[in-house]
Amino acid sequence: MGEENSGAELLAARFEAERPQLRSVAYRMLGSVAEAEDAVQEAWFRLSRGDTGELRNLGAWLTTVVGRICLDQLRSRASRREDPLPEQQEGRVRLPDPVVSGSAALDPVHGILVADSVGIALMVVLETLSPAERVAFVLHDLFDVPFDGIAEVLGRTAASTRQLASRARRRVQGATPAGDTDDGLKRTVVEAFLAAARGGDFDALLTVLDPEVVARSDGGPLVPSVLRRGAAEVAAQAIAFARFAADGRLVLVNGSPGVVSFAGGRPLSVMSFTIHRGRITGLDVLTDPDRLAALGLTG
Repeated sequence: MGEENSGAELLAARFEAERPQLRSVAYRMLGSVAEAEDAVQEAWFRLSRGDTGELRNLGAWLTTVVGRICLDQLRSRASRREDPLPEQQEGRVRLPDPVVSGSAALDPVHGILVADSVGIALMVVLETLSPAERVAFVLHDLFDVPFDGIAEVLGRTAASTRQLASRARRRVQGATPAGDTDDGLKRTVVEAFLAAARGGDFDALLTVLDPEVVARSDGGPLVPSVLRRGAAEVAAQAIAFARFAADGRLVLVNGSPGVVSFAGGRPLSVMSFTIHRGRITGLDVLTDPDRLAALGLTG
């Protein structure tokens, strides 16, 4: 009995060591923190109930299992979807869960979930991929899983899996313009945006917004998503919204400077920015009250 307990404890410890990586994989595939945690927990159930004696590489095995669980979840979503896909009806994009951490000025250390390579803009594009494309792209391009391993997840050949990843890569690259990587510069731009919106300074906003800026907002199932284009329209909306948000705070959203706005201690929005050459080219805003409440943000 002692040896069995010791073996179970060792297996649990090895799994916990892999949990951050598995959570990271699942989040990028599903775009939901809660669903990612559920997928990881399901992987633990399968591990604890199975025969692990022949496992040579526990991490690779668990990544494969999480990949299959996420693939099933993505396929289930697709089968339930009644509305057109996001790329088929502009403006009806459901934003992924943002991962919000402390002040961008005080907390430069990012957790594994908030790597800047998976900003909200990229996650939005991942939502437009087919389940198989998303799994292939995430596992290969973001986590360097060999195509042989991904083929096992998808039930395809390595060659067809390579083609899936290549097709997904082209779509991602075509839809996500390169952004600035200097966190200090990005923080300065976001601070300037926040100050101009608070001050109702339309001209100052135009100086930090790219002329072709695109802003998307997700207010939840009862409020249709809104898409705005152009600096003038986005600036006007930013000023109007700032009147309702008494408190806007600089934070990290998926590892990059962003803003959480509060009113009366209640979160009103989480804003994520795409910045290119010192100007804001994309703004993704989550205003869904239920999802904001689930983030546990406090004013």
